[in-house]
Amino acid sequence: MRERADSLREQRKRETSRALTDAARRLTTEKGFAGFTIEEVCAEVGVSRRTFFNYFESKENAVFGFATIDSSQEALEEEFAARRGDLLDDFLRLTIRRFELFDPVEDAPAMFAVIEQEPRLLKAAFEHLAKNERRDVGLILRRTAETDRTADAPDAQLRAEVVVHTVGALVRMSMDELLHRQSTEPFADLLTRRLDVARSLYAPSQKAH
Repeated sequence: MRERADSLREQRKRETSRALTDAARRLTTEKGFAGFTIEEVCAEVGVSRRTFFNYFESKENAVFGFATIDSSQEALEEEFAARRGDLLDDFLRLTIRRFELFDPVEDAPAMFAVIEQEPRLLKAAFEHLAKNERRDVGLILRRTAETDRTADAPDAQLRAEVVVHTVGALVRMSMDELLHRQSTEPFADLLTRRLDVARSLYAPSQKAH
């Protein structure tokens, strides 16, 4: 019963988050990004300003649908931190499961439309991406600190950054395949295949050393 109640609570939270984003985007379309306030978004959905900030750190994030980290994502990250497999494989698994949780492909057309109308929002999108990358670097460092003797090595930070940015580049390639080439191949397969190609390219140079 408790699990069902938790599930329903999470569903309601996601519905509220979705409603806030829909309202923020609609107001952006009607009035421009600078033409409305957070209070107006809250009034559209029937929630308080305090509730808004439980979901989003800023008006920009509401427009993009960049919600604060919820319990489902936290659980995925804790599972990643506790795993003992290959770091790159485990981080790829985390990335795929995040995708399954939020499915950004469905939301992409609305996001592109908002950015086309308000190009200045692109800066906020890149800042959010950079923030998430820093968060993931920290997550990898926490995991390696618990499981790997090399965690304190001088290149530990660099290694974590390479993992995050490598997978990030492969994610962008896979998203391009889905959005602009209308691929019907699942995201997980697109991403995994690109990682396999990357590994095959890097393997000869590793053997040479």
